[in-house]
Amino acid sequence: MKQAATADGPELTVVDSMLMKRVFYAFAALALLSVAISLGGKWFGHSIAMAGYTDDPTVRRVVIGNNVISVPANFIRFDQARRDGIASRLDLYLRYPQMDGYSEAARDDFNHSEANGKIIFLSFEQQMMSRDMSGRFAPIYSALIVQPGVPGPGGTTVYGFNEKSGYLNEVLVVGKRGGKDPFVARCLSGPSAGQSLAPCERDVHVGDDLSLTYRFPKEFLGDWQALDAAMTAEAGQMLKSGH
Repeated sequence: MKQAATADGPELTVVDSMLMKRVFYAFAALALLSVAISLGGKWFGHSIAMAGYTDDPTVRRVVIGNNVISVPANFIRFDQARRDGIASRLDLYLRYPQMDGYSEAARDDFNHSEANGKIIFLSFEQQMMSRDMSGRFAPIYSALIVQPGVPGPGGTTVYGFNEKSGYLNEVLVVGKRGGKDPFVARCLSGPSAGQSLAPCERDVHVGDDLSLTYRFPKEFLGDWQALDAAMTAEAGQMLKSGH
């Protein structure tokens, strides 16, 4: 009996040791899986919450023609463009009048949660025309609009386009500036205007043969002087010519 018990002893010890190893490995695997799910969930959840945005303030330097545009990554609309290098076009967005890019504090504004829009979309690219929108008023737009116009916001005049102009469902908003070409913006009209986050568009020449087009909510037309000055000043801060 004593021998049998002694013989059985090592066998029981071996079985217990194997079982403990299996339990240990199982718990280790579960722990690793838990960590992986936790880390993956945090990353994926953050990615969903950002919805293509970034709150990264790292300054990127993008070269278009003879211009270097220095702008924080959280101003740049598309992920693939958030890097240093040469480009033919750069698309940005910012919150107005704060003039800042995406952040957690500005999330609702960038997600257009409020009834009134606050986001302006900007695009830099090399000039395609010798005149910007203000310069095109006298030689081009004035022949395409229907006179007389009607009073618009902020002391502007709003003109419809004639049928042959090609600007279907658009109006031209013009603001006089003493001694300078007028402020000019094209805006969507009718149902299409209500469906757009930024139905008004204006382009200005900046930098070295560079065109800045900015699109904005129609509510900003009431203070078009401040808006245009802010856009021009912001572009001046971003741009460095002659790299």
